[in-house]
Amino acid sequence: MKAKILVIDDDSSLRRVLEYNLQEEGYEVQAASSGEEGLYLFGQSRPSLVITDMKMSGMDGLMVLKSVKERSPETLVIIITAFGTVDVAVEAMKAGAYDYITKPFNRDALKLTVRKALQFTGLAEENKRLKGELSDRADFRTIVGSSREMEKVFEVVRKVADTEAAVLITGESGTGKELVARSIHANSSRREAPFVAINCAAIPRDLLESELFGHTKGAFTGAVRDKTGKFQVADGGTLFLDEVGELPLELQPKLLRALQEKEVEPVGGTKPQKLDVRVVSATNLNVDKAIADGTFREDLYYRLSVIPLHLPPLRERRKDIPLLIRYFCSKHGSDKITFDKDALETLIMYPWPGNVRELENTVERLLIMRNSDVISLDELPDKFLENSASGSAIVTLPDEGYSLEQLEREVVVAALARNSWNQTAAARFLRIPRHTLIYRIEKYGIAMPGNK
Repeated sequence: MKAKILVIDDDSSLRRVLEYNLQEEGYEVQAASSGEEGLYLFGQSRPSLVITDMKMSGMDGLMVLKSVKERSPETLVIIITAFGTVDVAVEAMKAGAYDYITKPFNRDALKLTVRKALQFTGLAEENKRLKGELSDRADFRTIVGSSREMEKVFEVVRKVADTEAAVLITGESGTGKELVARSIHANSSRREAPFVAINCAAIPRDLLESELFGHTKGAFTGAVRDKTGKFQVADGGTLFLDEVGELPLELQPKLLRALQEKEVEPVGGTKPQKLDVRVVSATNLNVDKAIADGTFREDLYYRLSVIPLHLPPLRERRKDIPLLIRYFCSKHGSDKITFDKDALETLIMYPWPGNVRELENTVERLLIMRNSDVISLDELPDKFLENSASGSAIVTLPDEGYSLEQLEREVVVAALARNSWNQTAAARFLRIPRHTLIYRIEKYGIAMPGNK
């Protein structure tokens, strides 16, 4: 949709010049000859931007500015003032003006100021939308996403959280498996009891049994006192077994018994201890392959995965990337920081081999190293620019070759579908004039589904 701009000026010649230059840029322009008329039109159409002369008979520009801000604080206002009246411009900026232009003004300067103001408005609206989506996810704490893939994850969490079923979370490293496990615990009746996590791959195998089940004094060399294991610590709550696929084969029968009998026996002990523990586990391994290779017991797998839950990699839920970026900005204390369109599109198209963890690290680095409150494309690390230049994330050509016309047709259809078949938005997405897009639509006989 065209941005709506309201121009208010009692000088008819200047008003026409402003109107002509802005219409030439493709904006929808309304013009008013007085502050009173301008406020009436503002109430009728709520434009994206107001441009008003400061010195007018009757209601002046400062009064217009204050009235607009009272009615709609998010609407930006640009003030036009005479050259040399810096004090007036400063007063307007203090009252909430976005920027000011001095008369006589250069048409290129006018267009640049307007373009920046509208870009700022777009970023603010996107920020507001993303914050709204984040608030909708409050029940899931730090699990962020609104894509179809993540909606499926949320649905499973809702259904299984307040049950006693064992959940096995699979997915690549960095996809947020522990966050999902914590969310399951937080939404269960065990939420007031401990959530205890242990990484089965990070503890030497000689110590892992003692860490899980505890040991008695004198059970082995160095066991100078009784030790409580993670199972006992988690009694009444949830035990999260991270990287459970790395559990040594010789320990798997003992874990299986603990799950089946709901009791554990410390190393060196002779009396099993009854426990009430729900187990949630996670792995980034291909469990089917591990079972086939004989490194993971099939019966343990079925005991752990009463509810299997797969977390998709970030490259399969690109829609969530802007939301995640906004979340990480907020998490690191930079709520007001935004990313310009090119930077955001480049981040969305990057394959993210390190998934959400890599994205958070990238955002944190950009926040520290930024030059302003709007992070631009040239501030991204080289690997993102190289990926963008390679085009590998956009198209893959078959070895036998491909028709350029067919490829162009598919790109046009994809752009239209992505933008809900809005031709203006699709043309903007493809960075071509609208009439060029229409020519391609007619050339390839493209029709919106259902309108053939």
